[in-house]
Order: sequence, then C-alpha cells, then structure tokens
Amino acid sequence: MSILHSALGAALRMRQEDESADAAPESGLSVTVDCDTGNEYDGRMGVRISSIFVILVGSLLGAVLPVFLARGTKMKVNGTAFFIAKYFGSGVIIGTAFMHLLSPAFEALKSPCLPEGPINDYDWAAGICLMTVFVMFTIELLASRFDFFGHDHSDAKVIDPSLDVLRKGNQTSPSPVRDLETGDASKENGSGHTNDHSMHLPTDVSYPPGGEDHLGHQREHRDSDNHTAFAAQMTGLFILEFGVIFHSIFIGLTLAVAGEEFTVLYVVLVFHQTFEGLGLGSRLATAQWPASKSWMPYVLALGYAVSTPISIAIGLGVRETLQPGSPKSLMINGIFDSISAGILIYTGLVELLAHEFMFNSYMRNAGLKVQLFALGCVALGCGLMAVLAEWA
Repeated sequence: MSILHSALGAALRMRQEDESADAAPESGLSVTVDCDTGNEYDGRMGVRISSIFVILVGSLLGAVLPVFLARGTKMKVNGTAFFIAKYFGSGVIIGTAFMHLLSPAFEALKSPCLPEGPINDYDWAAGICLMTVFVMFTIELLASRFDFFGHDHSDAKVIDPSLDVLRKGNQTSPSPVRDLETGDASKENGSGHTNDHSMHLPTDVSYPPGGEDHLGHQREHRDSDNHTAFAAQMTGLFILEFGVIFHSIFIGLTLAVAGEEFTVLYVVLVFHQTFEGLGLGSRLATAQWPASKSWMPYVLALGYAVSTPISIAIGLGVRETLQPGSPKSLMINGIFDSISAGILIYTGLVELLAHEFMFNSYMRNAGLKVQLFALGCVALGCGLMAVLAEWA
C-alpha cells in the first residue's frame, strides 16, 4: 500500500508540475494596474516656483514678441525670420493637436482605472474630437452670417513681414485679377498694357472654394464681403486662443504635482510653451486688426502667456488635494483634451495649412522653392512637437 501511495503521490506531483508549466506563459501576460489617485509631489518647492517664472518668460517671448515686433515698433522686422516663425508655428499647432492632446485624451478615456460604464464602451476621445470639429465649423459659419464683431473694421491694416519672402519668390508679374488690397480687377505692367495670365490660377471666389484665406492673411476689401472676412478671421483667432489656453491650463496643473519626472517635464514644457506661443503670436501679429482694437492681439497673447504659470501656481496651492490619477480627473482631462484637440486640428489643418498654402494668392504664385521651404518649416514644427511628446 505504501508503494502504491508513493507512486500516486509522485504521479500527482508530476501532473501538477506540468499544469503549472503550461500556465506559466499565461501568468507572464498578467498586468498589474496601479490606480493610485494621489499625486507624486515630492517637494522641491523652490524649483517648482521657478518654473512659474521661466515658463512665463518663454511664453511671453513666443506669443507677445512677434506681436510687438510686427505691430508695436517701427523697427524693420526681418521677413525671412518672420516667415520661418509663422510656418514653423503652424506646424507646432498641428503637432500639438495630435501628439499632445488627442493621444493623451485616448489614454485618459481608455484608462483601466475608470469605473465600468458607458465611458468604457465607446471611443469617446475620437467622438468628442469629431463633434468639436463640426461645432467649430458651425460657429465660423454663423459668425460669417451674423454681426458678432461690429462693423468698425474699415481701417484694418495688414501687417505681415513674411509676405516679403513670398513677393520675392513670386513667379509672375502683378496679378491681372483683383488686387487683394485695392480690389482692382487688373493691373498694368510697366509698358502700360494689362498683363494676361489666363493660364494662372484665378483669385476670385470661384477658386479656391471659399475665397481668400481669413486667418491673418491678405484678402480683398470689397464692401460686400469685407465684414464676412473680418468676422471669419476673428472667429478663427478666438477659436485658436481657446484651444491653446485650455491645453496650457491642464499641463500647468500636471507639472505642479509631477514626481521624479518633474525635471524632464519642466525642461520640455519650457520649449513646448515657447513654440506653441510662437504659433499663436505669429498669427495674432499678422491678423488685420482695426485701429479701435489694436490692443486686442496683445491681450490675447498675454492671456496665453499667463495661463500655464497661473495653473502651476494653483496646482501648488492645492497640491495636497489634487488627484490627477482619480477617475474624475481622468475624465475631465480626457474630455477637455479631446475638445482642445478638435479645435486645434480644425484650426491647424483648415485655418492655417489649407488657407495658407491653397487659398493664399501670394503662396500660390510663389516659386516651388518658397513653397517647399514653407512646407519644410511646417514639417519641422510638427516633428519637434512629436519628439517632445515622448516626455510631455
């Protein structure tokens, strides 16, 4: 009996060992989810306070300096430098939309730390972003139809040093169709004859669809549609401002209570806010602001510059109760990141990229080298923000 008992025991142990060996690969795939709702604040208050002022300076340089140089001084601004800043900033805005807003929104709204419910049953980040794009278009459409901004814009002036580069690269002599500043239907060349450029793209409202660009670019000033263009321009600028400020608030709160990754995040956000401010500031500087609202671009640029420093200060003030990992915080961050992503995707692709390259007669008539140079600046801005997304 003892021999039989020993044999059965040995067989049972061998079977258990085989089962555990078969289950080992499955156990290797197990994932432990840490849903700590607290924050990782670890002191270093002095360095955190310094981030308020350093990021403020960087944001001011990025957002306010282009406006001041283009509109607030009589100093000659280098057209090439402004050209690079303008298109580089457009790329920064597009890169921010996808890599710094939409991607984190997916992570937040698909977090395993969220409670079971409808939030887990749908890709809400994509859905909210999609709805935002349609809402932005609807707002712009309505703004062009109704008088939201008044009619005191007849004295609006175009200030865009980057146009010097486009004019130098222009492949054609003056356009025979409407001059964007005077609305004339033709221009005469030096010999007194009207140029015939029927082979070139026309600049009337039939091409491109939607007419001339309207976010800080040249446009015709005919009485019949000047108000519509101005309203569309203002709407685009305020939409852009809204999107970048929301994003800036949340990253400021995140930086305030960051743990061991604080140093890396600090450095990355200094560059992030400076470059994003450059994208906003270059657009504010080149927009057509009437004399009665000449102060507006400074206010909008300043509003962006102080948004992140103020949110850092608030985050430090509530550091003991701020819980960025809680389900409520994850949902709030995810929803607002999705909204901001939709705003910047619409603004970046429609208002900036499409209107700058397709609807701007200066760019369409510029040489291929100038167009590729501008596109390269956009790609550089996108690529830089994609690289920074590795850390922030």
